[in-house]
Amino acid sequence: MSKKQYQPLTIPRLSWNKETLSPTYAELIAQPLEPGFGITLGNALRRVLLGGVEGSAVTSAIIAGVNNEFAPLPGVVEDTMQVILNIKQLVVSNKTGEPGKMTLKVKGEAEAKASDIVADEHLEIVNKDHIIAHVAENGLLDIEFFVESGRGYQPARWPIGQALQEDNRIYLDALFSPVTKVTFDVEKTRVGREIDYDKLLLSITTDGSETPIDVLNYSVSVLRTQLEHFLVTAEIPFNDISQVPQEPKEEETFSLEESPLKGVPVELLLKPIDELELSVRAHNCLINAGIKRIIDLVNLSEDEGLRIKNFGRKSLNEVKEAMKSFGLSFGMHIKESDIKRLLEGRES
Repeated sequence: MSKKQYQPLTIPRLSWNKETLSPTYAELIAQPLEPGFGITLGNALRRVLLGGVEGSAVTSAIIAGVNNEFAPLPGVVEDTMQVILNIKQLVVSNKTGEPGKMTLKVKGEAEAKASDIVADEHLEIVNKDHIIAHVAENGLLDIEFFVESGRGYQPARWPIGQALQEDNRIYLDALFSPVTKVTFDVEKTRVGREIDYDKLLLSITTDGSETPIDVLNYSVSVLRTQLEHFLVTAEIPFNDISQVPQEPKEEETFSLEESPLKGVPVELLLKPIDELELSVRAHNCLINAGIKRIIDLVNLSEDEGLRIKNFGRKSLNEVKEAMKSFGLSFGMHIKESDIKRLLEGRES
């Protein structure tokens, strides 16, 4: 019996925007992706990044002189509850993922900052300028912090049936995730003559305890591990039959035969939308949305057009008819650099 032959998949190229790359922020560009895969992968990665990445946080603390979060705190400007809220904002980097302890002891009039904390060797405070409390002239602030690792959000784990602890420990709810924000956008990109492939732009912001590159690697590992268990038979070896498309050189990226510019009055694209002689309503809606040139208009999708304020279906159809008379349409994805290159070629 002959082995079934499968069609290869397009394997994306990954690149990081080096201009914006930092220990807390990064922008990933993945292209080309199979049509529709941009939203599928972007949404899955975003969900895991926000809720499934492991991190460390303070889960309990012992504050000398108090035995619960509502007790007064002598010699300190803030009350116990405010100090606890400040403790929750500590960003802890854990090199090993193991539990650990930290201590803070400030005596006399001073600001008790995160930089004053002495931590175990495998722990490090990221936001060292964070203020824990303000100690009065004759005051003393003595705190022992207990750090644990986990994923997502964990409510305070008070022992059942014990309102007060023998060691005066106060348990805290904790947000372990080092990822603070994830956004993604999907654009269309071209592979050869095909223009329907996806380009995924993923932006990741962390609190500094982990880098964006590390949390992405962690998230992909989580997804891959989970999805492997959905295989009901032998895995289809798409990696063996697929390949990453070669990235074209800059001077080879433009070909009139493969471009949507073919048969289009190129000079018209750089002119104002006034050339289309639209109604006042449609014209003003586009101008207010920042659509001032014809190239800006043809690079919009119909869905993007409908999202313009006060620009309804009737205006959309009017603009479509006006563009159609010049051989133009929505979603043409024309690069201004290609237009200029073509015009320069005609002049030479």
